[in-house]
Amino acid sequence: MKTKEGLFQLASHGSTMKGEVLAGSIGFFTIVYIVVINALILAEAGIPFEGAVFATILASFVGCLVMAFWANAPILIVPGMGINAMFTYTLVESMGFHWQEALAVVLVSGFAFMLIAFSSLAQRLNEAIPASLKEAISVGLGLFLMLIGLEKGGLVVRGSDAIIALGDLSDLKVVATILTLLFTLLLFLRGVRGDFLWSILFGTGLAFAFGILPQVEPSRLNLTPYGEVFGHFTFDQIAQFPFWVAVFSMTMVLVFENLGLVQSHVSMAKQPEKYRKSLQATAVATFTSGLLGTSPTVATVESTAAIAAGGRTGLTALTTGILFLASIPLIPYMKWIPDSAIAPILIVIGSLMVQNIRHIQLHDLTEAFPAIFIIVMIPFTYSIANGIAIGFIMYPILKLVNGKGNEVSMPLYVVSSLFLLNFVLQYI
Repeated sequence: MKTKEGLFQLASHGSTMKGEVLAGSIGFFTIVYIVVINALILAEAGIPFEGAVFATILASFVGCLVMAFWANAPILIVPGMGINAMFTYTLVESMGFHWQEALAVVLVSGFAFMLIAFSSLAQRLNEAIPASLKEAISVGLGLFLMLIGLEKGGLVVRGSDAIIALGDLSDLKVVATILTLLFTLLLFLRGVRGDFLWSILFGTGLAFAFGILPQVEPSRLNLTPYGEVFGHFTFDQIAQFPFWVAVFSMTMVLVFENLGLVQSHVSMAKQPEKYRKSLQATAVATFTSGLLGTSPTVATVESTAAIAAGGRTGLTALTTGILFLASIPLIPYMKWIPDSAIAPILIVIGSLMVQNIRHIQLHDLTEAFPAIFIIVMIPFTYSIANGIAIGFIMYPILKLVNGKGNEVSMPLYVVSSLFLLNFVLQYI
């Protein structure tokens, strides 16, 4: 709400316009890598690359604006890593949806997330699902991202005597990936601002030196492909049970991931009173991402860079959003970025997500086994939805046979039954 001190209430937050703009700029250079990576992952689902780039930029711009003006919080909203992998590798490649149908799943999931965020359901659902399962989803997503990164970089390949095998270490693409990964880790461990952006630039330069850049014809900025993406969702599968399984799985990931992220960000900014509106802004942005033609947005973990740099209000998010919009002229040059420059970032981000395994109660086997199966089955089945389903089915069963059925909430019994029903219907 606008007051005498201005729209973003800088004075009462102990901040200045210069400080907020600087924090937003730092946040942008920390997260701008998402434009290329998200577009490349969406392109594997069949979305035109240029259209995916523009959709990613617009979704980030709109998301940051919603966060700025609704919650006045320094939280950055961009398409999320892990959830974009779910879009491409689970919904499209594993479950067989066309990307237009997958966008419809995003739209419905975003709407469901909005209903939850604007009601008391968010807190109730958060309490109904065990912490071990929520943490396991994050760890499983991390391993999935690592596997994708290793594949893209050529470090692992399909094996002749095994499912996967070590790649050819003499291949220049693999060498470039390894060197870029070492460079990325060095920057990350030293806390260099914009580490992933510098990593992409280094990896691209190295690929150029090795002569392995993608063969792309120079072109001018052309936004025509976006016309094939914007609003091109379709509800052809809405009457089919798998559609609602996909919606449910994606909603689960969105809700639990963002509950944790938003809580972490407002706590770091020492603004717990902004939690509810920040979660609502995140949900609205997620819904719009389906309209704009990209996988769901999240309250990205890179928001911590902007907050650590002094961001305290929505002006930080607004600055980042405007910078995303200003990056549109660079779209024609983004095709030059090779897989060897992208793979290390996927590996590092996945590694960070895997660290959440320390929060799982591994001493209690009725908690540990379902969590471990989620973690393992997500990458092994190449399906986030299947991995989640297996863990959620196993949890109440193990609790019941060990006389701990009273530890399982009724909503979880319902959720587990629905997942089990889906598997039964698939094989009848």
